Amino acid sequence: MLDLGTTYLAALERDPDASAIVDGDVRLSYAEWYTRISALVTALDDIGLKRGDHLVSVLRNRWQAATLHWACQFAGIILTPINWRAKSDEVSYAVHDSEARAIVYEDFPAKAVAAAGLDGSIIRISLDDARPGELRFADLLAGGGATAKSRVDAEAWSLMLYTSGTTSKPKGVPRRQRAERAAAIAHVAQNLYGYGERTLGVMPLYHTMGVRSLLACAITNGTFVCMPKFDAGEAIRLIERERIENLYLVPTLYHDIVNHADFAPERVASARKLGFAGAPMTDGLLKMIDAAFKPELFVNHYGSSEIYTCTIDQDARRKPGSAGKSGINQMIRVVALDGEDPDQIVGRGVEGQIIATLAGDEAFEGYWRRPEADERSLKDGWFFSSDTGYYDADGDLFVTGRLDDMIISGGENVSPVEVESLLSLHPAVSEVAVVGMPDERWGKAITGFAQRAGAATFHASFDTCSGVASRKPMI
Repeated sequence: MLDLGTTYLAALERDPDASAIVDGDVRLSYAEWYTRISALVTALDDIGLKRGDHLVSVLRNRWQAATLHWACQFAGIILTPINWRAKSDEVSYAVHDSEARAIVYEDFPAKAVAAAGLDGSIIRISLDDARPGELRFADLLAGGGATAKSRVDAEAWSLMLYTSGTTSKPKGVPRRQRAERAAAIAHVAQNLYGYGERTLGVMPLYHTMGVRSLLACAITNGTFVCMPKFDAGEAIRLIERERIENLYLVPTLYHDIVNHADFAPERVASARKLGFAGAPMTDGLLKMIDAAFKPELFVNHYGSSEIYTCTIDQDARRKPGSAGKSGINQMIRVVALDGEDPDQIVGRGVEGQIIATLAGDEAFEGYWRRPEADERSLKDGWFFSSDTGYYDADGDLFVTGRLDDMIISGGENVSPVEVESLLSLHPAVSEVAVVGMPDERWGKAITGFAQRAGAATFHASFDTCSGVASRKPMI
């Protein structure tokens, strides 16, 4: 398999003049961008970074962040991107946990970086005005350099993403270049991307969705249109102005776009292929998005940082809530909720834990220096996701939540996601959240909180909840 640096070179040879990246007034072809990428590869050499070193980035989706991503692939440096909103302790954790030798950041997180207590040996690179002890990103590019050639093969490490931690520290997810390329190819195939398509680069480049959009553009000689910070009105303007053809967003961003005062179907008419991932989309929101965009393709992508593609439903409208069937590089099973045996497969319609084979081309190989996490999640060649779900009679997967989100009411497991989706179908419900509240009889009482989309009487609300209860026992 090609490594990622060679993947970029292939795009360059196919069409050097094709539009590669747009960021405000910055518009670069593949050839023009390659010049900047090459200069950065040379500069990373000059400051002493070597193959296998970790480099932490704390950046929004700007052309510089995308350039850094590609330069690291050529150089064999393991990019370790984190949220640009990270606090000082989170910056410190990422740098020390990854044993990074350098950190690249912009003005917004600069205070957090300064307060992180980093060792003086850590190379600091600022995108904006350099402070004492910092290098300036623009100066690194100014030196130029020989045209970059890939120094690694597809087995080299590409990047390390951090999964968000709730009760514990975030876990590093190292991924090889071959897994990253396989995931990008699958993304192109599963979303039917065509040659030269334009995508809105708003999902952050510290998230697997953002990285996938960036790499998919190189595979198709497409254009990555940067959006450093999401704003629904600005997203509508960019889709219209840049003639964006495909969108790959979390449900929240779709919600904000279609509910914005500036939204009009004709302004987003160029976006014919929609995909969503990162969280379930309620049935009500799915119908709203479908009516607003009328897309040719509407894909529900279920996956993770560890695996990337678990399942795909290329027509989310066909069966709302369905995550479809295994992706082209994957095998998925649903096993007993409390089981550890990948062969303990439950029957159709029975809720269980979702597991994915680690033999898939897109899969990771284990967490960064977290043997206890590996022991919990990696068993007999399978990744135990802690996600819950079931296969219906047609063999389509429905993801119902997380093991630790399950509400036990009257001895029965109830998924809040399923109840939320059913409640979201009521025309008077704009947003809804379902939780378990302490109850003497039931243990946990299923409790919903809804934001009204309009006037709703008590009786109408009661009828809706009664209808849901009739479809979900124990509510």
